[in-house]
Amino acid sequence: MNELRSIDLNLLVDLDALLSTQSVSEAARRMNLSQSAMSGSLSRLRRLFDDPLMVRSGRSLVLTRRAEGLILPLREILGKINEVFTDSDEYTPETMARSFSISASDYATAVVLAPLLRALSVEAPNVTINVLPRSPDVQAVLRLDTADLVIEPQEMMQGTSRFGIPLVSDRWVCMVDGSMHDPAVLDRFDRSDYLALPHLVYSIGQDRQLNLADRHLASLGVERRIEMTVESFLMVPLLIRGTSLVGLVLERAAAMQPLDGLRLVEPPIPVPGINEAMYWNPRHTEEPPHRWLRDRVAVTAANLDSSTGL
Repeated sequence: MNELRSIDLNLLVDLDALLSTQSVSEAARRMNLSQSAMSGSLSRLRRLFDDPLMVRSGRSLVLTRRAEGLILPLREILGKINEVFTDSDEYTPETMARSFSISASDYATAVVLAPLLRALSVEAPNVTINVLPRSPDVQAVLRLDTADLVIEPQEMMQGTSRFGIPLVSDRWVCMVDGSMHDPAVLDRFDRSDYLALPHLVYSIGQDRQLNLADRHLASLGVERRIEMTVESFLMVPLLIRGTSLVGLVLERAAAMQPLDGLRLVEPPIPVPGINEAMYWNPRHTEEPPHRWLRDRVAVTAANLDSSTGL
């Protein structure tokens, strides 16, 4: 314990910022410090841990193995310290002032997080929700605790030990521009009609990781002419309009936007639906603010079906 007296505990806060951003300038901006001050903190931390912590790789900095091993224990320590100095009254929604980060697709953002934010603007006006883009490596996000919550389809999490709370289910439909196709063809839209069209596909990341529906079709050996890939579900209507493209979209998201000539038709090849759920790092399970956030997300999702009748 005496060794702690020689350590400036403020350095731990700086270290958390450095490990999270992997950037001296970004860490300085987060902590409202000058870049030279943050560089000084990094130098002191390197001496303290007898490790470079971050090393240059090309034009960016990467964490050393020692630094990666510090991420979780450091956040646990800072969380406990914060609990010691925080009055439990802070956890009431009306007075709580803190930020939460949620990793979610634009679909989950539109369907679940948008109504959540509308509710929180009244219930918890000092709470900030930072929406992070989906990651191709969800397990790393959870393991490294880089987001408070992750919203992902349960089907994407199969084969893992992660426990998730179900939020919302949806089904896939085909979207086309009705003005670009013979109405009679769309009324009887069959497999040959579907495969004859150019396709727009939702994917994620530089490796173009396919969504669940398109993965299913690929697993069946269905060959399509993919003319465009896009990382946004909500961009699909804009890109399909005025073209002969066909794209698989989720029904709830499609219902949120004016179709204005776009048509939704049943997929001629059956595609399994999706079931979105929320996941988190287990260390947050008993934290009152985190538990409150999870409850609010779950209630928001439950209210979707009662308000839409789906």
